[in-house]
Amino acid sequence: MKTIQEKIKKLRTQIDDLRYRYHVLNDPEVTDQMYEGLMDELRKLEEQNPELVTPDSPTQRVAGVVAEKFEKIEHTVPQWSFNDAFNIDDIENWEERILKVLEKELGHRPKDLDYVCELKIDGLHIVLTYKDGLLQTAATRGDGKVGENVTQNIKTIHSVPLRLKESVSMVAEGEVWLGAKMLEKINKQRTKNDEPNFANPRNAAAGTIRQLDSKIVAERKLSLTAYDISALVESIKYKVESVDIKTQEGELKSLKKLGFHTDDNWKVCKNVGEIMKFYKNLQKKKDKFKFWIDGVVIKVNQKKYQDTLGFTGKAPRWAIALKFPAEQGKTKIKDIYVQVGRTGALTPVALMDPVQLAGTTVTHATLHNFDEIKRLDVRIGDTVIVEKAGDIIPKVLRVLDKMRDGSEKRVREPKKCPICGGEVKRREILDKKQGASAGLFCTNKKCFAQELKNIIHFVSKKAYNIDGLGKKIVEHLLSEGLIKNVADIFTLTKGDLEPLERFAEKSADNLIESIEKAKQVTLPRFIFGLGIHHVGEETAIALAKEYSTQGGPLQYGGQAASGWGTLERIVKAGLEELQNINDVGPRVAESIYSWFKVEENKKLISELLERGVKIESIKYKVESRKFDDKVFVLTGSMQTMSRNEAKDKIRELGGDVSSSISKNTSYLVAGEKAGSKLEKAKRLNVKILTEQEFLSLIK
Repeated sequence: MKTIQEKIKKLRTQIDDLRYRYHVLNDPEVTDQMYEGLMDELRKLEEQNPELVTPDSPTQRVAGVVAEKFEKIEHTVPQWSFNDAFNIDDIENWEERILKVLEKELGHRPKDLDYVCELKIDGLHIVLTYKDGLLQTAATRGDGKVGENVTQNIKTIHSVPLRLKESVSMVAEGEVWLGAKMLEKINKQRTKNDEPNFANPRNAAAGTIRQLDSKIVAERKLSLTAYDISALVESIKYKVESVDIKTQEGELKSLKKLGFHTDDNWKVCKNVGEIMKFYKNLQKKKDKFKFWIDGVVIKVNQKKYQDTLGFTGKAPRWAIALKFPAEQGKTKIKDIYVQVGRTGALTPVALMDPVQLAGTTVTHATLHNFDEIKRLDVRIGDTVIVEKAGDIIPKVLRVLDKMRDGSEKRVREPKKCPICGGEVKRREILDKKQGASAGLFCTNKKCFAQELKNIIHFVSKKAYNIDGLGKKIVEHLLSEGLIKNVADIFTLTKGDLEPLERFAEKSADNLIESIEKAKQVTLPRFIFGLGIHHVGEETAIALAKEYSTQGGPLQYGGQAASGWGTLERIVKAGLEELQNINDVGPRVAESIYSWFKVEENKKLISELLERGVKIESIKYKVESRKFDDKVFVLTGSMQTMSRNEAKDKIRELGGDVSSSISKNTSYLVAGEKAGSKLEKAKRLNVKILTEQEFLSLIK
């Protein structure tokens, strides 16, 4: 038996070395036939001695059975997307923003700040978790908190080490991609099978990873390029000092040292000038790589500055993606129709002949507003140039007027709303991407299209979170005249719902229960639910914190209402006052100020309060605001409340919530199945609270 064990061990070592040389170092030493011969020998020995099979054996890369479904998996480290940039101005503005934050936090602008520029591979983001060097799970990004467990499919990728070269417990991140030649081969087969072709390698990689049969995944020969160590845990068996996580540069070198395939085209840049030089050089040779790239990812190199900068609601402040110029295509406009948005804005949209842009088939493009139609002189039937940059909605760039044949039709500005027939008026639009311009708006505040979108926003998870009120139900309630605005939701009864199609007694009971529960809402959710243009979740929190009060009931319109913050102070806030709030710029401040000046909007707030909506608060004395200047991080699952409820409690007491551990963290609240943050907190001597200790602290 010992001889067999030694033979199996040697075969595994040899096969893994050949795999590493071929798929990571791109340096094949033997033919595929020889490699498969060694694999076949190992496979036979393991079949004869099943007790000797281990999880990291090369034979375990492909499962023998087809999975029924993908299980959900909770990330131990939140997953983020990058904000996009498209030119040097965007990068200079980004740098200025982060320098201001660092200056505020550190008391000075750091002189040693530099950046790591990496290729932005156009693939599928994957999160890999290792324990003592052995691969435990691989998951998709999902919603950033929960992804899908695709471990068995990722095991088929030979550039993914099943066991690291050192016994590290860590979370690594990377991009799964498919080579152009393999995409061509797959699409030829799909054409033969009368299946639709994959539009681009990213779609093909994503579609492959979602295959329930890992044998199919193995046949498509995916690759993974690793680029981040998002968590590193010291274990009994291994000290982490040999892995450098102090800089992004160090992480990339450490990933390569641990056995991952990494891209070597990254560069440390000292300033924006060097960043743009790297970007322009890469742009010239972007089509020479095996994988698709759609830009450059720029990261602050030093982890200490990354920790200080932290995250916004959607993305890290310390990184940004500089995208390549938009891809353009030629097509013909078949029709132009008008959409009505939540704010009443009328947006013309072009329906076009299908055109391929950035690997996807596009049939619609925005024309923004009717001033844009006049500027372009675009007509139905025109041949046009359209462009698409990243995930931005395609837009019409210019008209090829020399190709007209006289059958083209001009588009007239509508005098009436296409949805409700209400009067249309022009007024200034404040758009983040287009800047200030004049647009058409439906003046009918009862317009079906506006109210539908308003109510869908109002009941969403980040606002009132009313379970059971989906788009079709809202549309049905509006059509039947049972509700005309968001406040009417709180007048609904079981008797109103039961006669309607889609509602049985139980479903009516459930919805009424959800509505009743939603009457208790925090001030940030209350503000977000109002649907003020440009006011997202983070801005709503910033407003609530700025106007937080220290005990006593709130007064609004002569009515008493408890709540976290003084609602009336926000309503009466001046424009300059709003502009001075952190994370509230001039454009957002103008939008907030203007919204609260409309009498109908103030009436809506009164109706919400009259119909039972209560803004939750904890009653506390002035001296009990013990969380002022305190930063909390939450990890693991809590039993007595949800994470969002815990975050609300922390903010009610003046504290801040962060997603990452740093030296600035005051407390880590550790629930069940606490992840790598717990170990990092111990290393940084951050005070750790159990759930019960946290509950005692907030009383």
